[in-house]
Amino acid sequence: MNVTDERDELEGAALVTGRERGLAVSHWLLAAADDRDVARADWETQGVALLALGGIFAAVRMPGDLVRVAARADDGDEEGVDAFLRRALEGGPVCRARHSDLYYALVPGSTEWRCPPSSGAIPGLDCLGRGCYLGVPAVDRTEPVGHAYWCSVMGSPGELCDPRLVWAMVQLGQVRYQVAEVEGVRR
Repeated sequence: MNVTDERDELEGAALVTGRERGLAVSHWLLAAADDRDVARADWETQGVALLALGGIFAAVRMPGDLVRVAARADDGDEEGVDAFLRRALEGGPVCRARHSDLYYALVPGSTEWRCPPSSGAIPGLDCLGRGCYLGVPAVDRTEPVGHAYWCSVMGSPGELCDPRLVWAMVQLGQVRYQVAEVEGVRR
C-alpha cells in the first residue's frame, strides 16, 4: 500500500471526534443515575450529578494529602498532581472533589478493597460501592474550577482504572508519607 492509498483509506474512515467520545462517555455514566433526566439537568446547571456506585463502576476515595505525597507535589500544584495521576493510573478516570480535597479513581463495580493488616489504616481511604453515591462531574469539566473536575478523563465508555494500579499508587503515597513523617518534613 502506498501513501496515496493510505490517505484515501483514512479519508473514507469515520473518525470519532472528542465531542462524540464525550457524549458516549456521558451516556455510559448516566446508566448509573437513578434518574437520567435529573442527572443530565444537574450536569448542565451544577456541573455535577449524583450517580450510584457498585453497579457499572465503583470509586476508590483517596485523601488529597496522600495523593499529593505520592505525586511529590505541593498544595496548589493541581496540574502536577493531575499529570502524575494520568501516568500512575495509565489514563484511568479520576475526578476530584475540590472542597473536600478528595480524589476518586473510578474502578470496576466488582472491585473489593481490603487493606492488608500490615498497611495500617489511611483515614479517608475507601472503596465505595453498593449503597454509595458519588457527585460525578460533567465530562467537559476538566479544569480545576468549581466543586469537582476530571483530573484524568474517561477515554471511552467503560474504560476504568485498574484497581491494582490504584493500590500501588496508594502504597507509594503511604510509604512516602511515612518517610516524610520520619524526616519531619510532612507535606
